[in-house]
Amino acid sequence: MFQDPLIRLLLLPFSLLYGLGVSIRDFFYRRKLLVSVKFNLPVIAVGNLSVGGAGKTPHIEYLIRLLRPYINVATLSRGYMRKTKGYQIVRPFNSAEDVGDEPLMFARKFPDVFVTVNESRELGIPQIMQHAPHTQIILLDDAFQHRSVQPGLNILLTEYNRPFTRDFLLPSGRLREWRSAYRRADIIIVSKCPPDMTDVEKEAMVKEIKPFPFQDMFFSSYHYLQPYYILNPNYRLDLQEDIAVLLVCAIAGTDYLLEYLESKAGTVRVKEYEDHHYFTETDLEDIEKMFNALPGGKKVILTTEKDAMRLELHRQWLLEKKLPVMVLPVEVYFHFEEGELFDKAVKEFLLEFKV
Repeated sequence: MFQDPLIRLLLLPFSLLYGLGVSIRDFFYRRKLLVSVKFNLPVIAVGNLSVGGAGKTPHIEYLIRLLRPYINVATLSRGYMRKTKGYQIVRPFNSAEDVGDEPLMFARKFPDVFVTVNESRELGIPQIMQHAPHTQIILLDDAFQHRSVQPGLNILLTEYNRPFTRDFLLPSGRLREWRSAYRRADIIIVSKCPPDMTDVEKEAMVKEIKPFPFQDMFFSSYHYLQPYYILNPNYRLDLQEDIAVLLVCAIAGTDYLLEYLESKAGTVRVKEYEDHHYFTETDLEDIEKMFNALPGGKKVILTTEKDAMRLELHRQWLLEKKLPVMVLPVEVYFHFEEGELFDKAVKEFLLEFKV
């Protein structure tokens, strides 16, 4: 959000009003005046207290890869910024405008997973069970703050460089709830940690967040894979120091990605847009100009998998211009050899689940 201390101070009264509304809602849930719906199948929610950027999508993908070899997985997302409403089953041939960029990415990467969107989680889950009765677990994307559904396992993400403990409520900060809401989490994951994170840094973060005894805490980072051509995933590229890169992205927070690219490529330029931005013809012209202005003979345009879903809406332009637009995949890994412990915690939740 806003970085200027004066602006944040001026917005503080609005944050307190927002916080009052959040507190009233929380009071209603605690007094059972508002009731969370609980379902008779395992539901895992992945979310964060702040707006955007904590890495929910890669962590949902991690859970999909972990669970799909053993059980039938379904995902339910809001389908943020899509141009449709209501419940929809996401198919690989859909467009980002129909179903949202992240759900479309899930459907294309994991065709055996039942991917859906619905603004209402409590209505979406029964519709999943109606259309896919074989479903054995549902993963809720960006659902920590949505209290209408009571998940069996609540996973909270927070960024290493921007933990919720150092933030404040919207609009002067980035928090959607008071910091104390973290007590609802069963698992806390500190995401986007330094690749060479030390035990000292780990202990400092544990001391800062102060997890409750019933909460497990893990630390994760990204492992970037080999980029592939947006219109042909079989064509791949090795990033090298003699390659100039134009990073085109519309995601919340690019610092972590930029740090990686600057360690791999020679020159890195950035064309950044708001999260989930739909690219216009003017945007495409600007991108082409910036690409042509890159130094050297070896140069590429690089984008994220999520952004690629929206860039594909301009497939004809991509074909005509023949620009080397490459997509950078990402996977999550856990520090301190604790990936197996995280996997075990998820599997134990499933084994101990009771209707």
